[in-house]
Amino acid sequence: MFPLRYVFVFFLLACLSMISCKKDEILTDPSAKLEFSLDTVMFDTVFTSLGSTTQSLVIYNRNSRPLNISSVRLAGGTASPYRLNLDGIPGKSFIDVEIPADDSLFLFVEVTVDPNSATSPFIVQDSVVFTTNGNIQDIDLVAFGRNARFIVADKAIQTANGYLAYALLDPNLNSTIIWDNTLPYVIWGGYAVVDSTQTLIIQPGTEIYFGNSSGIWVYRYGTIKVQGTQQNTVKFEGVRRESYYQDVPGQWDRIWINEGSTGNEINYAEIRNPFIGVQAESLLDTVPPKFLKITNTRITNASGFNIFTRYYNMEVKNSVLARAGQYAVALTRGGGYKFLNTTVANFWGGGQRSTPSVYLNDYGLDQNGNAQQFPLYRADFDNCILWGDNDEELELDFEFGTTSHRFRNVLIKTKSNLTGSSFISVIKNQNPLFVDVSENDYQLQAGSPAIDFGDIQWLDPDTQVDILGNSRAVNPDLGAFEKQ
Repeated sequence: MFPLRYVFVFFLLACLSMISCKKDEILTDPSAKLEFSLDTVMFDTVFTSLGSTTQSLVIYNRNSRPLNISSVRLAGGTASPYRLNLDGIPGKSFIDVEIPADDSLFLFVEVTVDPNSATSPFIVQDSVVFTTNGNIQDIDLVAFGRNARFIVADKAIQTANGYLAYALLDPNLNSTIIWDNTLPYVIWGGYAVVDSTQTLIIQPGTEIYFGNSSGIWVYRYGTIKVQGTQQNTVKFEGVRRESYYQDVPGQWDRIWINEGSTGNEINYAEIRNPFIGVQAESLLDTVPPKFLKITNTRITNASGFNIFTRYYNMEVKNSVLARAGQYAVALTRGGGYKFLNTTVANFWGGGQRSTPSVYLNDYGLDQNGNAQQFPLYRADFDNCILWGDNDEELELDFEFGTTSHRFRNVLIKTKSNLTGSSFISVIKNQNPLFVDVSENDYQLQAGSPAIDFGDIQWLDPDTQVDILGNSRAVNPDLGAFEKQ
């Protein structure tokens, strides 16, 4: 016979084995239900024919025993515009899915919305249905679909760095192309090209969205006219409309005016989340250089530059240039520039920024790396704010003794000594007291040193009122906003 202690040990092991087996058995109790991280999977605006980003849902088994989900399916079946991926397996329905005790599964959801005749956003709905021990639970799927006019790159030109994809807006020269606000425009796979001698007119309230590395390219002698109004601005943004992407910089490339004409204008536009907001450049033998006027415009959250020029003639008035990963304003290779009642506020949130907000130079480098002079005809900053979160927000990089720059009635953050005739009535290193930098609100708080510090003699017909339409009758404030 076995000693008594062995009998006791055997009995204990048998009990533990029975408990373990019981614990591993599938729970079939009808009261056992799943829990979910969301009750609705929501997609913000999804343009028709373009797939959405991926949303996720966590499925929890809070019980001490495993559960078998007899089915997971889309209520709309195979015709549903939604797609599922359950723990790495794609499909529109799944059977006999087991969740271990006190464990979870991930369900990933995507949607592609089919086009229809609607001119306003519309709702696309479905649901994911879970059946467990006879219990039926469901999670709503909701997407806001929107039709659009698509411009898809179908050509390419070879450059020194590879190929540049583009689509011609019109194959005919000397044409006028008009974009209205009936439906948004989606530019995908490259640049939408305004070719030589063509004019692109963008009417008030028009919305333009760009895919990755896409943009608008105004080719030599072409013209762009953005004609927004205070009530109906023209919007340039990335194609992803989910809330996560609202402040992600570098989602699209740039508005690139390559040579262009003398009649380019951008009025009341919102240019958000590009690599470069506006790039404009002329050849050195163009005298005077080509022209662009930017008024009442906000260019924000560029991963590179808000404005970048190479030898251009540009006026920027009543505008806001904020949050750039490198330069808010980089005026290179000379040219002629006038900034009037403009707010530069470079509070970059994407890491350390090593460059100043405003940069000017009067040269370019030849193929041997030697400085070649480019004439800087004019660089006037009047009634402006040049500010940011770096200690130095102004760099004047002049190799050829340029003296054609003027800073008059400005507030500047800098470590430099601002002396001589180029600096008149300058406030140095005094906080302008913006209302809320985190919300991109660069209006002035009461007590700001920028209030009433402007000079009315610098105003012109474009700046008699501020970007919001407020009058600048006397003693104008610095920047784009007049304190009320």
